[in-house]
Amino acid sequence: MTLSRHSLEPDELEQYRRELTGYCYRMLGSGFEADDAVQETLLRAWRAASGFEGRSSMRSWLYRIATNVCLDLLRGRQRRARPMELGPASLPVEASLAAVLPEHAWVSPIADTRVLADDGDPADIAVRRETIRLAFVTALQHLPARQRAVLILCEVLRWQATEVAELLDTTVPAVNSALQRARATLATVQPESCPQTMDADQRALLARYVDAFERYDVSTFVTLLRDDAVQSMPPYAMWIRGASEIGRWLLGPGIDCRGSRLVPTAANGCAAFGQYRPAPNGGHKPWALQVIELSGDRISGFHSFLDTDHLFPAFGLPNQLPA
Repeated sequence: MTLSRHSLEPDELEQYRRELTGYCYRMLGSGFEADDAVQETLLRAWRAASGFEGRSSMRSWLYRIATNVCLDLLRGRQRRARPMELGPASLPVEASLAAVLPEHAWVSPIADTRVLADDGDPADIAVRRETIRLAFVTALQHLPARQRAVLILCEVLRWQATEVAELLDTTVPAVNSALQRARATLATVQPESCPQTMDADQRALLARYVDAFERYDVSTFVTLLRDDAVQSMPPYAMWIRGASEIGRWLLGPGIDCRGSRLVPTAANGCAAFGQYRPAPNGGHKPWALQVIELSGDRISGFHSFLDTDHLFPAFGLPNQLPA
């Protein structure tokens, strides 16, 4: 990619793409929309390349374009959410599946590989992992779009207020005021805490989770959950709270998950699995992308996203498993 007198090497372009994808994902709450926004950003940059004279850094110029793309996409739309924000917990019965909402209603997951470099500083990666958690990204959706941009640029990317003011064509006092209001709003949303790193005990916990789920040993499975663990399953609006209630669901309406296989991946800074249900003609077919949230020595939530036609290719998961 060549921009006026400046050029980007493939590795440098990939770094910018990863950074911009993370920024757009936090802004938009959708991995699919983030990819589209980055493509539009790079297209606008290519079209405007002759006007880039290097007065600002390449990074600042690209972030300015990306911010404008995101603000255009966010104009006039309702915020994305998670099922837990939309109503009380559901009963573990078939009737709870009645309400189905479209994709644009949900905060959707993103693959860690799309936004996190695997060769950076471990402390920096841990911080970036924390800021793509589903709970944090959902909390960001409560902010007006420009406040959202200010908070991400200042708090996540650690830009100076002067840099953000220049990017947004505003003043430093306006940036500081927006940041203060954004912090106050996030303090009322209170996303749940999640560990930044995974220790050996938690890796062992995940191994027990996979073993219990694939054997469909529900009695063991529920012992791995916190008493107040939550389960959600977008695009269904239902969500279930409590280990015992989740167990009732798995032995009731969710019984077709018996015989599933799990393929590990990583999403939103958390462990994740592609879930494959038994197929009628043998083998296993895609069913859900599970995102697992841990708290101490227990699982605090598992969230199954059912849009496998789009999610599995985005995560590099196979479209079927052999017998």
